Amino acid sequence: MSVSGFLELVLENRRYSSHIAYIHKIPGKDAIYSSCPEVLPDRVKEWLFREGISLYSHQTEAIRAIAAGDDVILCTPTASGKTLSFLLPFLTIREQVRDATALAIYPAKALTRDQLRTIRDLEKSTGMHLDPAIYDGDTPQHDRPLIRSQAGLILTNPYELHQILPWHRQWSSFFSRLEYVILDEAHQYRGVFGSSMALLIRRLLRICDHYGSAPQFFLSSATLANPADFACQLTGREMTIIDTSGAPTGSRYFVLYNPYQEMAQPRSVYSESAELLSILVDSGLQSLCFTGSRRMTELVSVWTKNSLRQKSPDKMNSIAAYRAGYLPKERQELERNLKAGVMRGLVSTNALELGIDIGSLDAVILTGYPGTMMSVWQQAGRAGRSTADSLAILIAMQNPLDQFFMRHPTVFFARHHEHAIIDTKNPYILSGQLLCASSELPIQPESDIQWFGKGISGHLDALVENGLVARTPRGYVYTGRKRASELVSLSLISEVWTVEVKSRVIETLDVRQACREAHPGAVLIHQGERYIVASWDFDRHRILAVKEDPGYYTKVNQQTGIEIRERLMSREISAGTLFLGRVEVSELYHGYRRLIDEKTISTEPLSLEPITFETISVWIELSLAGMAAIGSDRDIGGSLHGTEHALIAMMPFHVLCDRWDLGGLSSTSSSECQGKPVIFIYDGYEGGIGLAERAYHIYEELCQSSESMVRECQCADGCPACIYSPKCGNDNQPLDKKGCLALLRTISS
Repeated sequence: MSVSGFLELVLENRRYSSHIAYIHKIPGKDAIYSSCPEVLPDRVKEWLFREGISLYSHQTEAIRAIAAGDDVILCTPTASGKTLSFLLPFLTIREQVRDATALAIYPAKALTRDQLRTIRDLEKSTGMHLDPAIYDGDTPQHDRPLIRSQAGLILTNPYELHQILPWHRQWSSFFSRLEYVILDEAHQYRGVFGSSMALLIRRLLRICDHYGSAPQFFLSSATLANPADFACQLTGREMTIIDTSGAPTGSRYFVLYNPYQEMAQPRSVYSESAELLSILVDSGLQSLCFTGSRRMTELVSVWTKNSLRQKSPDKMNSIAAYRAGYLPKERQELERNLKAGVMRGLVSTNALELGIDIGSLDAVILTGYPGTMMSVWQQAGRAGRSTADSLAILIAMQNPLDQFFMRHPTVFFARHHEHAIIDTKNPYILSGQLLCASSELPIQPESDIQWFGKGISGHLDALVENGLVARTPRGYVYTGRKRASELVSLSLISEVWTVEVKSRVIETLDVRQACREAHPGAVLIHQGERYIVASWDFDRHRILAVKEDPGYYTKVNQQTGIEIRERLMSREISAGTLFLGRVEVSELYHGYRRLIDEKTISTEPLSLEPITFETISVWIELSLAGMAAIGSDRDIGGSLHGTEHALIAMMPFHVLCDRWDLGGLSSTSSSECQGKPVIFIYDGYEGGIGLAERAYHIYEELCQSSESMVRECQCADGCPACIYSPKCGNDNQPLDKKGCLALLRTISS
């Protein structure tokens, strides 16, 4: 069945058509070609001519910019030929400088495997040698010396590069000849990970400078609102921006689908995803369904199989789940089967949002708004990797932002891509990266300002006081016992826990995921099988589980505390005083609920150590006028609590983040604020990543969009589509919708 045929089928069936809020057709477009650049080697030109390959306009522009000595950021959609855009320039460099080397950095190991195959095919076709090799944690020890000495193009990931740099003397030949650095899927480097990556790149450039090289950069990215600023923050270089694609596309149908349109009988977004995926697969359309969590990925996969068991039992085994935490062999087999067409439907977390080559898909389901427009188009772009028609279906969750977009589809499709935030001044990230840099080469504050910015002396002095760095005549050098790269994590996740069943590791998690999803007593789902967590081995970071299906699922209860460390900025607004400052957050996971069909059947206590961290928060201390605006007949605590939830829900509308990147706390009488009513919104990462700071500067605008969202919701007293929060540690109690509206209206006026 064709995509248009499937749409006709759905529109004719009231069961589905009643939930369609909007259908948007994006017309296909013809290719825009450019003449073959003269700078390309003759063997490449001959290959292009022989194969009948015409270069798209953006590919030609990229080749010419690199040949002119520019650094480049290419922002074009999925399947627009980015790989050729950055490989052909290196073939040109290699033709001119025979022993030139290049470093290609990918955010995931799976991407390096895909790219190595592509590069070897290109070598074979053109007769030009790039001598590519993968160098990561899976590379055998006996192969490593030969790769370091002979490879012309090394493919790696940030985590491996983090481990390579301390051993740069073994890489001196490679780094001294380094002419070209490729950063594929560069938009992934934002927030905490991006801030760490930016400083890791500066460590790399510092070492290149030591060996006398200054490589050019080629960044490949999804569309960004701030490509020039982002690229400069990430690499420290000014970039040539190429953001107009010449690649052809087929027509794309984008459906906004709202299971909660008829509020009297709402349908589960996840069961609806499973139902639609089963219909797509049954109709012969190879499809991918994105979900927002590991647990729901597993459940939707199981429900889709169950649905197909009734319709087409022969197809139920062509459905599988795919997510982070699986062992590499499992993921590789799933990728191969999807590309080969054996797998007709895959349910995935955002792990498949990256450009792993999984072939051409017909349709994509997005289970809930993924948090950013960038992710929307990355996920939707996984379908239609040719000029054929494709389909994307966004199934709205019953949360404020999803429902806002269902009511305002024109706003959704007119939305610009977000600003990617990188903060190279985050004190925790910067201190860690300085520690690593001091273990690689002695740090001279006067000269190393060019890499790490002003004010590094204070961080170095703090490291000296902690006995990790020493002042020497050559500069600051690392003196710790462990390798510095082992002490510092790129994602600020220092603890990795393994889930084990009968001594077999089935997946891995960080400590916060473990607290939320794999605490003692939690029900875990892995490849459709259910497990109960029996206990934690704290010494070895092991989570011990047993295979069992208890017939319920679990949800953790969380309590948050905040202490103000320093007020950095403040300004008066209509409802009180707005502050930006450093705070210490304490997250306590004190219990969990057992649920069946969203109903709590019991509550159990937990005894876990709280997770504490310093971060940046924006908060409003309400004045008497602000309190009066709420109204004396309203629940003050419920009004503040509802406002906190509404602000967090709408933050992704204004800045590149997910609501899970933020935390909040409200109080009618805060001891931290002289007993005043207060609402905190904080970055959910140690040191902060710029989200609260952005909120401080657009606070009134944020309140205005939040007020519109709450006001337009049809419920009387609050619901998941406006002021309920799925991550609320107080089970969404108390909440007062009318008081929340009054406060938001006052602030934004």
